[in-house]
Amino acid sequence: MIKRIIKHTAFALLICLLFAAKLARAANIQLQNLRCEMLVNPQGIDAAQPRLSWQILSEERGVMQTAYHILVASSPQRLAANQGDLWDSHKVSSEESIMVPYAGKALGSRMPCYWKVKVWTSTGESNWSKPANWSTGLLKPADWKACWVGAEHGFAWDSVSKFSRLSARYFRKEFRSAAAVKRAMVYVVGLGHYELYINGNKVGDQVLAQMPTDYNKSVLYNTFDVTPLLKKGSNAIAAVLGNGRYFTMRPKYKPKKIKEFGFPKMLLQLEVEYTDGTKKLVVSDGSWKMTADGPIRSNNEYDGEEYDATKELTGWTHVGYNDSKWLKPEIVPAPAGRLAAQMSEHIKVMQIIKPVSLTELKPGTCIMDMGQNFSGWVQMKVKGKRGDKVTLRFAETLQTNGELYTANLRDAKVTDVYTLKGGATEIWHPVFVYHGFRYVEITGYRKPDKSDFEGHVVYDALANTGQFETSNPIINQICRNAYWGILSNYKGMPVDCPQRNERMPWLGDRATGCLGESFVFDNHKLYAKWLDDIEDAQTPEGAIPDVAPAYWNYYSDNMTWPGTYLLIADMLYKQYGDIRPVEKHYPSMKKWLSYMQAKYMKDYIMTKDKYGDWCVPPESPELIHSRDSSRNTNGQLIATAYHFRMLFLMKRFAKMLGKQQDAQEFSALSAKIREAFNTRFFIQQTHQYDNGTVTANLLPLYFDIRQDADKEAVFENIVNRVLTTDNGHIGTGVIGTQWLMRGLTENGRSDLAYRIATNTDYPSWGYMAKHGATTIWELWNGDTANPSMNSGNHIMLLGDLITWYYQNLAGIKVGVNNPGFKQVIMKPNIPEGLTYVKASYRTPYGQVKSEWHKEKNFNWQVTIPANCTALISIPASSADVVTEGGKKAAQANGVKFLKMDKGMAVFEAGSGNYSFAAPKTN
Repeated sequence: MIKRIIKHTAFALLICLLFAAKLARAANIQLQNLRCEMLVNPQGIDAAQPRLSWQILSEERGVMQTAYHILVASSPQRLAANQGDLWDSHKVSSEESIMVPYAGKALGSRMPCYWKVKVWTSTGESNWSKPANWSTGLLKPADWKACWVGAEHGFAWDSVSKFSRLSARYFRKEFRSAAAVKRAMVYVVGLGHYELYINGNKVGDQVLAQMPTDYNKSVLYNTFDVTPLLKKGSNAIAAVLGNGRYFTMRPKYKPKKIKEFGFPKMLLQLEVEYTDGTKKLVVSDGSWKMTADGPIRSNNEYDGEEYDATKELTGWTHVGYNDSKWLKPEIVPAPAGRLAAQMSEHIKVMQIIKPVSLTELKPGTCIMDMGQNFSGWVQMKVKGKRGDKVTLRFAETLQTNGELYTANLRDAKVTDVYTLKGGATEIWHPVFVYHGFRYVEITGYRKPDKSDFEGHVVYDALANTGQFETSNPIINQICRNAYWGILSNYKGMPVDCPQRNERMPWLGDRATGCLGESFVFDNHKLYAKWLDDIEDAQTPEGAIPDVAPAYWNYYSDNMTWPGTYLLIADMLYKQYGDIRPVEKHYPSMKKWLSYMQAKYMKDYIMTKDKYGDWCVPPESPELIHSRDSSRNTNGQLIATAYHFRMLFLMKRFAKMLGKQQDAQEFSALSAKIREAFNTRFFIQQTHQYDNGTVTANLLPLYFDIRQDADKEAVFENIVNRVLTTDNGHIGTGVIGTQWLMRGLTENGRSDLAYRIATNTDYPSWGYMAKHGATTIWELWNGDTANPSMNSGNHIMLLGDLITWYYQNLAGIKVGVNNPGFKQVIMKPNIPEGLTYVKASYRTPYGQVKSEWHKEKNFNWQVTIPANCTALISIPASSADVVTEGGKKAAQANGVKFLKMDKGMAVFEAGSGNYSFAAPKTN
């Protein structure tokens, strides 16, 4: 009897120990950052098979997912009960943890979906993740019951002219809810911008909504869950429309250049489900009330916003407001563009900064310094008499007399005017415009103080992905300037500048810039949206414009600016593992290439170019447009080299999509272009291309057009040109600079790249920083250039610098044939003079860290996220001298020595935190 009790007790103890061990393993495997279409709990998406992603968090080394189990349910209760009534994947043996396609029941309109996941890994099984959710939008045109409403004209106080002054349009409606609300969703489009209110509460924290598109091609709607905002009984829903890009900033002016769409209009559908099972539909139609005689008297992205607080419509967003004098809105024609769900992050107020000084310029006029050039607006607290006016004017720099320097703004007025209602302290900021500025001129303000003002930094709500710091203060300052320049020019699309009468989405500015930006911000969805804009802008013949959306009619037919279309798709695949943009846009890309080949290719040379190597230093209007200067690169050479590069990408895309015939055709054409290019442009006697500019030699070298022994001689010509003609400085324009830093480094001259990166005299990025820049200038001589083209916040000259920081200095690069950083290539370049780099980058799988110090020894802290592997290259004379955690690296847990390669010991490692060390090498 005693033996039996002991036996049963031992068995029970064993079960408890096994269970405890399982719990311990599960505790070491956590799931986080669940995403649907790489968005957090998105509402109203229109993807038929949304892709689901998650990250695995573990402190153990070598953690690899071996299987997953996804549950998708129609309610939180069913999900909690582990009932995947929409999709139960069951256990799937797979390493996939990003972009896993939904494979459950067909999704219809308005469907709420709740999901969770658990995984099995090489070191144990996780618990179920915390739940996440998404909902579908209105997937069919017939789902929309609302009417477009607005007013197809200006009002008596408006001016529909070149310098338009159009007041905001206010809409409202009251309705009753007979029962308690179970679920309420609102689907809304407000062109050009809108703010939406229910019972006095603003819906969402987004600003400058709607996202900009070519409204003749596509219109993006937003979806919000407004269940908490509704109540039983009387309710009020209200909206105010601003002009945005829909009612253009310069109407009735240059109609062949500037696209116009019409007057602001709204489409709104509120769908309410009650606890008793009944439903209610509230839609925009002729039963609403509207006025344009409200406080926002004018709003124009170039010119600013005028707000008259004496005309405030107090209580207009609440129940019981007297709108008897308001008008009925017109039922207006719908925009020509198709309706689609917004699948990218909203624009929001992302940071708040305080002014650093406030100085009286003259009686009644002060100059405020925000200490940082950025884009957004100023919020102020003011107290005064009814009818007093405060005027705010904005600029990036000051004149020598302390006044604003506005010559570089062209005809943009960049002025906000606030008329006080009087009485208590008033707080105000504009809502439908933004400015690019560091300095603010304030007039009409009685006794201003710094504490009365704050700057609101406005850009797309993208997560920061990277951090970067070095021992060199110039590099650090340039990196900070780039950060502020990048965020300043995200406005639902990448724009060139945020301050003058332009602010256009030029393609050429982002060709390789998009890659560098991805190390700073999660720009995945923003750029996927921009690819849609670019395809929308394609002509029936196949032409791609230089600006997309094509708010300006610039179809110049060149290879470099439109080629950004393909380069972005390649970036999205490599950096984020997203193949869908390639699948979606492949036919359009192929159509564009066919168009250019048929129209401009002669004897395999692309004969058409527009911009050359734009903005080669020393800049002047004459040199920028000249084709004769010895500093400028032959446009046909640039166009043909880029044609070759585009075919390289298309061949890769074709293979990815299983289009082998296309891949063979692209390859065959590339071979003929290579032969024609080298025959036409290569000068055998001097081993250089054409007139020997850095760009002329760099493009064929980096694009692999030159494949023989002359490659070394061509590179030596590049080095000699940089050291002699350019005196160790940058001598390339926008095109060459996109490949320069990597081109020098990958051919063994990281020292020269480092010299260019750390120069502080003209021309250099450091010159900008030393001369007071807090962003990146449009021109290398931005402190002396002609103001007609001289933005102080323009990132096109960054080229591949930010990419070089992360890929080459920090050594963080995506693995070949392992998109999304499934495999990480860790291989830092360590130039003389740099003693440390601290960097991190959030990949789709999790955070990669690289922190190296070079003093007596080379010490390197490395972090690889779970479900990833890495190839780690360490400068060393042999693998035997490399240690990890105090022992030989080849014997360390999770580390395997592979080979020696050009003075580098190459190891393979799984996920985890590593501490490598090696004796310092020369």
